[in-house]
Amino acid sequence: MSPPPLASREQARQRRFDTVWRRQLDKVFADVAPYYDRANLVASLGLWNWILGRFMATIDLRSGQRVLDVCAGTNAVGIALLQREPSLELLAIDRSVAMQEVGRDRAEARGFHIQSLIGDVHELPFPDNHFDVVTLQWASRHLRIRRVFEEVFRVLKPGGCFHHCDMLRPRNRVVEKLYHGYLRFCLSFTAVLFGSGPTALSARTYFINALEMFYSADELSDVLRAQGFRSVAARTLFAGTLGFHRAAKPG
Repeated sequence: MSPPPLASREQARQRRFDTVWRRQLDKVFADVAPYYDRANLVASLGLWNWILGRFMATIDLRSGQRVLDVCAGTNAVGIALLQREPSLELLAIDRSVAMQEVGRDRAEARGFHIQSLIGDVHELPFPDNHFDVVTLQWASRHLRIRRVFEEVFRVLKPGGCFHHCDMLRPRNRVVEKLYHGYLRFCLSFTAVLFGSGPTALSARTYFINALEMFYSADELSDVLRAQGFRSVAARTLFAGTLGFHRAAKPG
């Protein structure tokens, strides 16, 4: 299935997935929160921490910076950032109470405090020009991403950097077909392995459909530029199925 043209992609995504985004995802992530990190480790064939390390390598940090982790989930990125630079003022925002409860426990077990907010990332509750660094990972497929990028741009300080990581739509159709086949297997396998509830089970088809209508690495770079970001750089792994983006707010 070919996604709609770039100019109309966001409207098409919202029309197709709005009900899932508004009514189902909170229940899905409440279901998977207790085993989310273990499931990712299994689905990535043990490469989850290596992928996280590769993403961390794209982020430059300085002592005392104010950092916002958007769609923070179980705080994997926030913890990794604080392990590198404990002096950071780190805030996390996510819509899922269950995921952030797991994230709080994971951070506290490592001796870190991450200030957590539960809220809608399409309307970030922060003033303009407030953060030195913003991160967003593993969630863009479930968002009105142009709106979220607009909000990230707003809260970044001039000269600040935005770092993004997510699964992407590979440009090669053969790779895409193989990739989606593997994901279907993984979603079913991890559901059995970890005893997923009915809500998570019912969302398996959605996860594949959301990727089919998402962006390639180059397309996502274009979306970032359209929101005003400059010095946009992308790096892909695994034939374009996963990508890291770095973008700056003009200073």
